[in-house]
Amino acid sequence: MTEQRTVDFWFDPVCPYTWISSRWMVEVTKVRPVAVRWRVMSLSVLNEHRDDHPEGEWEEYMWAPVRVCAAVEERFGQQALGDLFTAMGTRFHLRGDWGNLAAALADAGLPEAVAEVAGSAAYDEAIRSSHARAVALAGGDIGTPVVSVAGPGGERVGFFGPVVSPAPTGEAAGQLWDGFLTLAAVPGFFEVKRTRIEEPRFGMGD
Repeated sequence: MTEQRTVDFWFDPVCPYTWISSRWMVEVTKVRPVAVRWRVMSLSVLNEHRDDHPEGEWEEYMWAPVRVCAAVEERFGQQALGDLFTAMGTRFHLRGDWGNLAAALADAGLPEAVAEVAGSAAYDEAIRSSHARAVALAGGDIGTPVVSVAGPGGERVGFFGPVVSPAPTGEAAGQLWDGFLTLAAVPGFFEVKRTRIEEPRFGMGD
């Protein structure tokens, strides 16, 4: 029997490509012995020292969802965080409903009152700490998501990405995962990239 692998998946729920990659990761768990630990990171933290603001007018709003995610992880655990991420992604990216964090919490079976932390800095230290772990693994010149697995010697290795659109399904998702593991097993591997030429596609495998 193949040993189960644990993958750490860092996300900011507002990023559309991260949402698509996360749906790929969910598909992988259906066809490979993989368990996911969902972890938060923040595009606001990533960009806060830049002179330009790539997220523009979204910059201040972007703190709200990740704060709610951090609160849910601390209060209710990993499974609840994953459920909330699914609920947020469905509302944000599939329905275009960006403002109703309480509704996303309700969709995930969580107390709507947790949305009250959206305007508070109470969980910012936890967000920054989780974000720093992602950066320590993948480097500072990255975005979201960051995916981490155990390397050949058991040490954790992490990469920005994969950025894929649309999300592969079924065995195609598993084959992409197999390729990711092959690259992660090469100690000197750092980067493969090509420029995105289209908008994110949220359908699965279309």
